[in-house]
Amino acid sequence: MTIRSKSNIAALIVAIIMLASLSAGDAASVVRAQGGARGSRLVARAEAVTGDRFTVAVATPSGVRVVARTQPSAETLRAIDSGLAELFAIARRNGYRARLNHADYTVFIARADRTRDSGGAYSPDIALGAAQYAGSVYDQGGYVYAAGLVLSSQPCAFVIAEHDRDFQRIANVVRYEGEHLVLYHNDRRRYEATADHSRDGSHPILQ
Repeated sequence: MTIRSKSNIAALIVAIIMLASLSAGDAASVVRAQGGARGSRLVARAEAVTGDRFTVAVATPSGVRVVARTQPSAETLRAIDSGLAELFAIARRNGYRARLNHADYTVFIARADRTRDSGGAYSPDIALGAAQYAGSVYDQGGYVYAAGLVLSSQPCAFVIAEHDRDFQRIANVVRYEGEHLVLYHNDRRRYEATADHSRDGSHPILQ
């Protein structure tokens, strides 16, 4: 999901993160050391959006940079890799080539603001101001719940909510948020048409 609002919650920011082999540690310090001031601003943006303090930086087996509040489980890291692998395969079938490597992506994992949806199903999501979604089916009284949110197009970065089970859902959310970034770098017209779900662009976008 991408959100545009007065507070620029989902504004695409230009930032560079150079995180090679990551180990558990203070995320802001790691990003600052390897990505400079712009990398630090990406962490600050994620913390401003979610209200969390990200203190852990790790890498998935396939090289995705993961920044989190607490140490992510092995299941979570494998699900992130799986979701992006599925996305990349589908993107290649659509003729796309740019940003189809795991190492191109940074995933923030935030505290979930809810763990169940209105129907009672397990659904860890992040609460965001309704903005242009006000009055839509997504509006929960001035805010919306999002499974994920794009933070930056360069580097490719988005945030998802913490899960303690149903790791296939993580894979799905990662694939769906990644769709926006693959389209941004490969098909700008289609990206513009699908980035804002208040108009159109429900997932999956790519088939």
